[in-house]
Amino acid sequence: MLDQSLQFLTPEESAEVDKALLSSPEKFLTRLTISTAKLLKLIATDTDTPIENLTAVQITQWFEKDAKLKREQGVNASVLKWDAENLE
Repeated sequence: MLDQSLQFLTPEESAEVDKALLSSPEKFLTRLTISTAKLLKLIATDTDTPIENLTAVQITQWFEKDAKLKREQGVNASVLKWDAENLE
């Protein structure tokens, strides 16, 4: 169903952003946007919905499903591998 080896930002993409004539906040936003585009493509595929038709509800439900997998089956069962408690 989901590619567990998915990289949201490859080293090559990160290097391209580093080369750009952007401020640090702009580089951060660029990396975030690239990663978000990839995640939205994955969500669109997983929900069998064209990316342009994704709704906030579908995106939220996808995140809830992924979080539930992480809680019930461990971090390796989820797509997003971060520990949300350490982000606060």
